[in-house]
Amino acid sequence: MNRKKTILDIQKMKESGEKITMLTSYDFPFARIMDDCAIDAILVGDSVGVVFGGHDNTLPVTVDEMIYHTRSVMRARPKAFVVADMPFLSYQTDLRDARLNAGRLVKEGGAEAVKLEGGAHIADTIRAIVDMDIPVVGHIGLTPQSIHRMGGYRVQGKKDEQAQRLLEDALAVQEAGACAVVLEGIPLKLAKRMTDELTIPTIGIGAGPHCDGQVLVIHDILGLCEKYSPKFVKRYADVKGAIADAVASYIAEVKKGEFPDEGHSFN
Repeated sequence: MNRKKTILDIQKMKESGEKITMLTSYDFPFARIMDDCAIDAILVGDSVGVVFGGHDNTLPVTVDEMIYHTRSVMRARPKAFVVADMPFLSYQTDLRDARLNAGRLVKEGGAEAVKLEGGAHIADTIRAIVDMDIPVVGHIGLTPQSIHRMGGYRVQGKKDEQAQRLLEDALAVQEAGACAVVLEGIPLKLAKRMTDELTIPTIGIGAGPHCDGQVLVIHDILGLCEKYSPKFVKRYADVKGAIADAVASYIAEVKKGEFPDEGHSFN
């Protein structure tokens, strides 16, 4: 039986060269399935706003919504290490807000770490949360909460100057005390350099094969989200098709009077 994974286990995986597996989850059923498959880490992502809530981006997601979904995941009692995203405006205003909201995600949601987007400019924020003994996962490169500044979901770090700035961001996040860092939407050679130079684990999403681990959105790999289809996503199943077939069969049987039959009724 697998034992509960902690941040120490995630860090040891980098040291030993074992790849780290992470997927997003926003509810009890998916968290239970993932944990039964022995996923290493679960990210309760603010991507919930897009794939679950139907928004065009992650910006509308609130702290209360993140607490609700984190609590739902934690009811599965996952042995995976559980990280919760800090949504837009939960840490950008001041250090007090950042500390309070990080604490709420741990205290009320049950998260075991929080994730913040940004590099050197949020180093003080990371440090303030780490000083509360809350593990922090960084996130640099394509940061969805900065979509308006970036002009959309664009690969970051293609030019030398931008690549150097991202490398400095990664080092700043590590220096501030982050226990790991997500690298999103950056060239694979840059991701490899970061992974080689950092002592903390790198978790890639659209950052190539050289990161210490990988994360994807569960709805993307199951074919359940059609809003976006990033190049880095691999669809492992067509769950949408299976659901549509089941719904169509249900409708047909009800229309024909075939369901419910005696076997699905009470005497």
